[in-house]
Amino acid sequence: MENKELIEQVTEKAKKWLSPAYDKETQAEINRLISNPDKTELIEAFYKDLEFGTGGLRGIMGVGSNRMNIYTVGAATQGLANYLKKCFSDRKEISVVVGHDCRNNSRLFAEISADIFSANGIKVYLFEDMRPTPEMSFAIRTLGCQSGIILTASHNPKEYNGYKAYWDDGAQVLAPHDKGIIDEVNNVSSAADINFNGNKNLIEIIGEKIDKEYLDKIMSISIDPEVIKRQKDLKIVYTPIHGTGMMLIPRALKQLGFENVTCVPEQMVKSGDFPTVVSPNPENAEALSMAINLAKKIDGDIVMASDPDADRVGMACKNDKGEWVLINGNQTCLLFLYYIITNRKAMGKMTGKEFIVKTIVTTELIKIVADDNNIEMRDCYTGFKWIAREIRLSEGVKQYIGGGEESYGFLAEDFVRDKDAVSACTLLAEICAWAKDQGKTLFDVLMDIYVQYGFSKETTVNVVRPGKSGAEEIKAMMENFRTNTPKEIGGSKVIITKDYETLKQKDDKGNVVDIDMPEASNVLQWYTEDGTKISVRPSGTEPKIKFYMEIKGKMECPKCYNAVNAEAEEKVEEVRKSLGI
Repeated sequence: MENKELIEQVTEKAKKWLSPAYDKETQAEINRLISNPDKTELIEAFYKDLEFGTGGLRGIMGVGSNRMNIYTVGAATQGLANYLKKCFSDRKEISVVVGHDCRNNSRLFAEISADIFSANGIKVYLFEDMRPTPEMSFAIRTLGCQSGIILTASHNPKEYNGYKAYWDDGAQVLAPHDKGIIDEVNNVSSAADINFNGNKNLIEIIGEKIDKEYLDKIMSISIDPEVIKRQKDLKIVYTPIHGTGMMLIPRALKQLGFENVTCVPEQMVKSGDFPTVVSPNPENAEALSMAINLAKKIDGDIVMASDPDADRVGMACKNDKGEWVLINGNQTCLLFLYYIITNRKAMGKMTGKEFIVKTIVTTELIKIVADDNNIEMRDCYTGFKWIAREIRLSEGVKQYIGGGEESYGFLAEDFVRDKDAVSACTLLAEICAWAKDQGKTLFDVLMDIYVQYGFSKETTVNVVRPGKSGAEEIKAMMENFRTNTPKEIGGSKVIITKDYETLKQKDDKGNVVDIDMPEASNVLQWYTEDGTKISVRPSGTEPKIKFYMEIKGKMECPKCYNAVNAEAEEKVEEVRKSLGI
């Protein structure tokens, strides 16, 4: 499309936002964009509609159809309300939970959503203040609601906000409801279709009662309470990175029995500007730097950090030289599942009906541990809605005991149906106490796993391509990889290619078999002769394409780690060169 034609198109679209259905502040900003000779902002704000996808909405805040604002949020809520009324038409009362994080405008968006639901005759349980995403999931189940939403952009930069929709099981929506909601949202063509006139009689404020019920349930996850009693003075340093974790995580750790929890004071300040970090993402070393500095000062045992909506946890611990090192998401998931399996067996808590879940891009070491312990392990797509699906499919038949993904999300329980940093932090503290009880650190436990089950190095490379042109470039990259399947990666022959879009697996001899997954997904995987696994997928929430690399190795002893890791790092560079990233 020519630039002139695109400008005419977005200008015409923007002028529709000058109607009385939109507030004066919005109209003034639209006029500014239209009159600005540089049309970049106008194009980015209107070149497409912010899509209500299977994960809800996520985008930069501002005016326009491609931005998070009261009208795009309003359309999402009106569409969801319309869909709920269709699905639950036989119910006397339909109810929803509305939660939000610390981000700028999150409370405003939550209150407007509550108004829209109530204006449509739907009962709303609105949290009094910011709360963790997993607590919202818990509240849906506890209060017997049909749906729920949380206003959050998780770990995205401060310019972003988001909107996630959940179903009556407390999990993010899956088929057929995801498509049904999307259709209803798309039917809301303008602000005039949104009923903003709330019914205060249908809005109930909730808080402490749900907090207490949620925390009491989290206490039941503990596998070995005695080890906590022996190590109650474990020095824990925690940061919520200005987010919702501050509401419950220190309290949860104290309730579990840990008496020596130090919070990073500068980051216990609620702020959507995230003033002390470049990005509020516990995957980034920089986001944990203040906590690590505090841990050095007080000689802490463990550092833990939750992201703004407290569904993901990052951590750091001391290595064998006493230096603070970050534990990545794959290692975190591995440590959690190793502890759960090992100690449930040791405590005689296994019945033979347990199962665990990981995502297809998470380390394969977890499967080796599960197989060695005769525990069923299931693979699913990235995103906790897929882990929640596995829990639902086996409800009452098999017992879910844990599941996670490489992006720092873990769920140790089934009374929540999304990743949960609150319970993950309490479990992490227990694992650390168990290690210390044996004179070990978390790092030592990780080395023990590598020696017993094999070494694995996981690296994720994010190739960021923002805007309209970026989206097109990412699409072209995926098409190129599909058309030109690599024959070798990092000097090793590709022996298996999995394409989750076609749900076909092909080996190097040309044999093709079906992949058993619930639906197609835009993911490619390659397995090489030397055990390397590469996964590539466009992010569903950010303008980037993600490359996940897993390099295998053999580690004879804990002291061998540095040499084996260095060898794996060289392999990572070879893989990157092969893929051109």
